[in-house]
Amino acid sequence: LLPSCLCSFFFFLFLSFSGIRQLRILGAVILGFGIWILADKTSFIAVLQMSSPSLKTGAYILIGIGALTMLMGFLGCVGAVNEIRCLLGLYFTCLLVILLTQVGAGLLIYFQKENLKNELSNVVKSLIKNYDPLNDDEKNLQDAWDYVQGQIGCCGWTGAMDWEDNEILINRSMTEYPCSCSNSSKDWEADSGFCNLDDPVNGTATYADWPVHEQGCMDGVEKWLKDNLGIILGVCTGVAVIELLGMILSISLCKNIHSEDYTKVPKS
Repeated sequence: LLPSCLCSFFFFLFLSFSGIRQLRILGAVILGFGIWILADKTSFIAVLQMSSPSLKTGAYILIGIGALTMLMGFLGCVGAVNEIRCLLGLYFTCLLVILLTQVGAGLLIYFQKENLKNELSNVVKSLIKNYDPLNDDEKNLQDAWDYVQGQIGCCGWTGAMDWEDNEILINRSMTEYPCSCSNSSKDWEADSGFCNLDDPVNGTATYADWPVHEQGCMDGVEKWLKDNLGIILGVCTGVAVIELLGMILSISLCKNIHSEDYTKVPKS
């Protein structure tokens, strides 16, 4: 009886003061992140969606996991308070499934990172080649890329030379350049489309003549990931620890409940 009471007490404390709040917050964050991926059309997420159709599928999975995580907090609390083994078992199983899904997703991203990188590179270079400020059909995606270049302070995927493949700039003899790449203060107000190059030599120019950032966005994205790697790993580790702690306490309490009393199950 004593082990059961202790497990119930500690598990209830976990749910009350940490677990249930953390799980609800975690669930809400995951749910919101999934919805954001689907709804956001003006940032780098829009470019990522074009590079990998599976990202949209992943967004729906995140929405499902978020909703399930929020539900688990309630199930775990009811199971602990009323000592209902079936609810505690369900709580443990759901946590295990989510933890395995997270590990599997992490391994998939790690082993497929070169393929994902190549896919993204091809999509971005195709976007740059066909970039047209007058094309309303691709406006959201083009605005998203302009936003990336402007915020990161980069130009092209590997560098400004990628823009030499743009059909409009070729027809204009490279005497214009993408405004979102500019490192000149006079172009700050123009964050999309093309800007005119001042005094081109003989009416022609190359990307080397443009007043733009030298760094490619690939290096900028990788630098951002490296700079924030500690935060990303810390958040992932914290989530995993909370899930493992919940699993250990729930299975311990479940094992110490010797008899099932279904009259404790709340009735609607």
